[in-house]
Amino acid sequence: MKYEILQKGTFPIVKYQLENGEQIKAESDAMVAMSPTVEVTGGVEGGFKKGLTRMLSGEKFFFQYLTAKTGEGEVLFAHALPGDIFAVELDGSYGLIIQKNGFLAAQQNIEIDTKVQNLMKGLFSKEGFFILKARGNGIIFLGCYGAMHSITLEEGQEFIIDNGHLVAWTENIDYKIEKASNGWMHSIMSGECLVCRFKGPGTIWIQTRNPGAFSGWISSLGFSKG
Repeated sequence: MKYEILQKGTFPIVKYQLENGEQIKAESDAMVAMSPTVEVTGGVEGGFKKGLTRMLSGEKFFFQYLTAKTGEGEVLFAHALPGDIFAVELDGSYGLIIQKNGFLAAQQNIEIDTKVQNLMKGLFSKEGFFILKARGNGIIFLGCYGAMHSITLEEGQEFIIDNGHLVAWTENIDYKIEKASNGWMHSIMSGECLVCRFKGPGTIWIQTRNPGAFSGWISSLGFSKG
């Protein structure tokens, strides 16, 4: 397993070296360039039902599979958002929960599934009722909007995070959704309204920019088609 994240910052790209017969899976349309020894195919990870629930979580129905068929090869892949790409190594002892648009690619031993949130979290979190779950042994690549920052919490330690800045978190960490302030009026006037309260142990990955806030800013400028 050899990889390098190039052009780190706003517009990064991953250079991944495949051994002969090795495969990596990625979001549809993630591949930027590849060696002629590499074959790209499309498919539904885990079957039709899992593909459908991934669509409900905001991800694409199909994955692309990049396989070194006739010798070693190199793959370059990137994501659509202007922001960091970050690699997380899973050792099989815990899973990773990923919000929509966070998943970019993973080694073939990583299983990508869909987790159903409870009613409260589904209604009020910006992730919706379905979020991605990754488990297995290997490397998974996450993409974000802006820069990526990790927060590691000790046992019992708490941290409050704006929903729109969440990228991923370890599945063993407990979290709940609550008002940003003591009262609804202050929560709404602060611009935060609802936030996630996490309780360790575990690790959270956040993005420095909020896609929803950026979309609202663009709309406030009054741009229109035509």
